[in-house]
Amino acid sequence: MNAQPIADNLFTDESMTALLGARNKQTGHISFPLPLTPNDDIEPIELATRGSVWTYTVQRFPPKPPYIGPADPETFKPYVVAYVSLPGQTMVESRLTGVEPEDVKIGMEVELVAIPLNPDAPDDEQKIIHAFKPV
Repeated sequence: MNAQPIADNLFTDESMTALLGARNKQTGHISFPLPLTPNDDIEPIELATRGSVWTYTVQRFPPKPPYIGPADPETFKPYVVAYVSLPGQTMVESRLTGVEPEDVKIGMEVELVAIPLNPDAPDDEQKIIHAFKPV
C-alpha cells in the first residue's frame, strides 16, 4: 500500500503510531498540529497516544467539498468527530472509529490509530488520517 498521510508533519514517522504536536519553548504550551512553517519559538513534540473523549458530535450528512468520500446521502455512513484530551498536553480534534455513535461517552478512554480517509479509494490515491478508537 502506498498510502500517505493527508498532511506533512501529522505523524512522528512513517509508522504513524504517534502524532506530532508543537511545544512553545517560552511558555511550554502544547498544541496540535505542528505548524508547517518553521518557527524558532516552536519545537516538535510526540503526543500521547491515549486520551479521553472530552466532547463529540456526529456528522450525519456528507460534508461539502473538499470532502473525500461517499457524497450520496443514501450511502453516506455517519461518523463521530471528537475532541480528545491528551493528559498534560493538549486536545486533538479527531474522528472516532470502531464505535457506533450511540455508544460514545464523554470520558471514554481512546487510543490513536491511523485509518484511510476514504477506504474505497485506490491504494495509489489513498490518504491516511489520524483517528482514535475505544481502548
